[in-house]
Amino acid sequence: MTSKVRPVRGFTLLELMIVVVVMAILATIAITQYGRYAYRARRADGQELLMRVANAQERYYATFNHYGDDPVTGDLKLGSVMSEKGYYKVTITSDDLTKSYTATASPQGDQLKDVCGDLSIDSTGTKLPASTDTARNTNGRCW
Repeated sequence: MTSKVRPVRGFTLLELMIVVVVMAILATIAITQYGRYAYRARRADGQELLMRVANAQERYYATFNHYGDDPVTGDLKLGSVMSEKGYYKVTITSDDLTKSYTATASPQGDQLKDVCGDLSIDSTGTKLPASTDTARNTNGRCW
């Protein structure tokens, strides 16, 4: 008696399920990393807005000998309090505009979940959150 052994073709259900599980794990890691990258990329929108405000403040101070308090109407003549892509909104605060100001960019929309939170710059050029703030800089440097 001779028996013919058929060659096995195809995949078993177990092999297929292992491949699906491995792909799901890789997709989860990739999506998480992409989200972290997206926060870092959108952060440049807020940084650019704050640098425009700081430059406008210095021009305004050179002309009027005090800092401006309104980024849109009158003082600084920026087009909007929102950043170009809409991820940050700027506010200007000061106790005495003849001496100092602080411009703060607050995250909006999707950017609200960024660990950096609010970005700010003041009249001395100090940028917050500082690079030494390890809790806020866990997803790359905020500035």
